[in-house]
Amino acid sequence: MTQTSPASDDPQALLRTEGERLARRLTQALGGGAQDVARAHLLGLSLAVNLVNALLPTIEQVSRHAGRPLHAHLSIDGRGRAVVETVTLDGERHARLPVDDLIESALYVGGRLHPTVSAHLSQGMTGSEGQATRALAACLKSAPVLGALRRHLTALLKRY
Repeated sequence: MTQTSPASDDPQALLRTEGERLARRLTQALGGGAQDVARAHLLGLSLAVNLVNALLPTIEQVSRHAGRPLHAHLSIDGRGRAVVETVTLDGERHARLPVDDLIESALYVGGRLHPTVSAHLSQGMTGSEGQATRALAACLKSAPVLGALRRHLTALLKRY
């Protein structure tokens, strides 16, 4: 009999897993020393959590403003991945967006970090935690990230 880990039933744990996966990719792309691993871990987890936590209430607010309110939450898909799921007011599943797809489209182009994202995150890899926080905020506010969020939001709302 196969046992599943407790994390496999917890969308937040799966979101952290996505953040850790992103952190490993950031370590490879941005640094290599032991200190870089810790900073990349912090940035990867923060990016994953903040991207999702920015999208969920935005979906609800924009859909409510458009007169077709949706509830958005973090869920788990059939393959055990974290997904953003939208549900209509009557409880019908509306749409799903895998978190890894959101991360990929927001931060990467052609399998490589978007140059703007890379520049911000490179700044976050050095200096104080305050500098890392400012670099993270600048990355989240950058055109590639906001553009990806806008595209996903538009796609989610068009289906309704």
